[in-house]
Parts: sequence; C-alpha cells; structure tokens
Amino acid sequence: MRDPLALLGEHAWLERKAASNALDLLGRWPDSACATHWVGVLSTIARDETQHLQAVVRLLAARGGQLPRVHRNPYATALHGLVRRGQGPLELLDRLLVSALIEARSCERFERLADCATEPELAAFYRGLMASEAGHHQAFVSLAGKVVTAAACAARWAELAAAEARILATQGPGPRMHGGVAV
Repeated sequence: MRDPLALLGEHAWLERKAASNALDLLGRWPDSACATHWVGVLSTIARDETQHLQAVVRLLAARGGQLPRVHRNPYATALHGLVRRGQGPLELLDRLLVSALIEARSCERFERLADCATEPELAAFYRGLMASEAGHHQAFVSLAGKVVTAAACAARWAELAAAEARILATQGPGPRMHGGVAV
C-alpha cells in the first residue's frame, strides 16, 4: 500500500492474465457432456476478470497512473511451471488447480489490502473484489472435480498447495498482489 500506483498497475495485468487464462481453458472441456456448463462457467469468469481489469485501469488512471507495458509475475510463473504439460487430463487438472490457487491467494490479498488501506476508496475497492475471487476459486476447484476423481483431485491439490507454500516463501516483498512477506 506504500506504492498504490505500482500495486494497481500490477493488479491490472493480473486481471488481464486471469481473463486470458479463463478464455484459454474454455475450449479444453474434458468431455462433451459437460461442454455447456464448462463454457458457461469459464466465460463468466473471463467476463468478471475483464470487468475487474476495466475497474482497476479506471482507478489507476484517476490517480494519474497508467497500465505498465511489461509485467512479470514470478509467483504465477513458478506455479505454472508445476503443470504436467502434454499429459491430457492431468495437464488440465493442474491448470485448473493452479488457477484456483491464484484466485484463493488473490482473495486473501484483497482482504489484507482492504484491511490495510488508509483510503476508503481503495479499501472498498479491494473488499468488493474478495467475493468474486472466492467464487472463481470455487469454480476452478469444481471444474477440476469433473476432470478426475475427487480423491485424485484432492491429492493433487495438496501437492500443489505444498509447492505453492514453498514458492510464496521465496517471493520478495514489494507492491505486488503475490509478493512476499514484508521485512
């Protein structure tokens, strides 16, 4: 919160990436029986994330900032590195669960930012995003449950959550949505 323009700029990029991710997953349903539900859920998430992007960019512009041209997110990059690429349903499961982890952490971060914000506008903004991100987390977990058995999904969730904890421990502090612990 010490650098709200940098945080908002980074946040805008993450919303854009979240919308792109949902659209990319849209065409990867595990069987034709769930295609309509799959498309409905993921297109709703993509729409929500696009609306969040618009809201963040408006807030950024109102404060004199602009969307940065380049963005890197070491947290998300490391998580995506855990995806079992080229392994069909296992790749899809991993992509959904990584998305769920990112949404869960965003929800937690929005809550912390809302609690720490000294400006009422920012506090209300971040608090307003919490429920949406929690819903996205649940949607990704639910979709993952359509790819493999509940036991396989839970086991992989535990593995990815443990790996994520190690990844988070390596993130340095800074004005990022998924930054490390402040020193």
